[in-house]
Amino acid sequence: MSFTAKGLHARSYKTWRTIIALILREMATTHGRSPGGYVWAVLEPIGGLAIMTLAFSLAFASPALGNNFPLFYATGFLPFMMYSDLANKISQSIRFSRPLLFYPSVTYLDAIIGRFLLNGLTHLMVFYLLIFSIMTFFETGNILHYPSIVNALCMALALGLGVGVFNCFVLSKFPLWEKVWGIVNRPLFIISSIFFIPESLPQPFRDYLWYNPLIHVIGEMRKGFYATYDATWVDNMYVYGISMVLMFLGLVFLGRYHREILNNQ
Repeated sequence: MSFTAKGLHARSYKTWRTIIALILREMATTHGRSPGGYVWAVLEPIGGLAIMTLAFSLAFASPALGNNFPLFYATGFLPFMMYSDLANKISQSIRFSRPLLFYPSVTYLDAIIGRFLLNGLTHLMVFYLLIFSIMTFFETGNILHYPSIVNALCMALALGLGVGVFNCFVLSKFPLWEKVWGIVNRPLFIISSIFFIPESLPQPFRDYLWYNPLIHVIGEMRKGFYATYDATWVDNMYVYGISMVLMFLGLVFLGRYHREILNNQ
């Protein structure tokens, strides 16, 4: 093995050791000090789904798809929370790991990858546990289309990563953006089709909502759970395209300004 190959291997090994150390640090600081620990990662979405199910089951005879309220809302709420939490956690990567980023062996990319892996895997685990529990307890009998479900999860992960990386730069460089983003992002919970399906809306509002990439993520997810739901309007490349562009811009700007950001914070 040449010296160059040995150097690359050593750097790769060191990088993964750093990422694992950052993951363990976040696990200890985020959930390790709270009573119940990681149980809250499951209890929080359960509480949200229970409240939505109770409220809407009192107002409507049946959900927009199927006849099970918890499953309908879970197929919208869980992908949305996956995107939202990932984007929020990744956008805070530099702030969260700032004291460690002054060490030469720790980079901003390590911090981003560590937060993405930990929180992405956590949400995948929560998704599986809740969906399995709902379908088992209520015996929904839905015929699942796994390629659509996997694709929807990948879109939610990609979008959360893209938005998170871009905001990691913008929030660090322009602190005011945190307040602006909070105002802009807040209506997404209402207009991302968690409580309805886009086909139920009149024109031109339906066309306007299709510019929201989360509509496509949730539409693809519901295609995977409801065999009769043929959301032909879902555009996978639109979601992946936005995700890749935002991630590319975020990485370019972070590469250019990360030292300045660290020194000024």
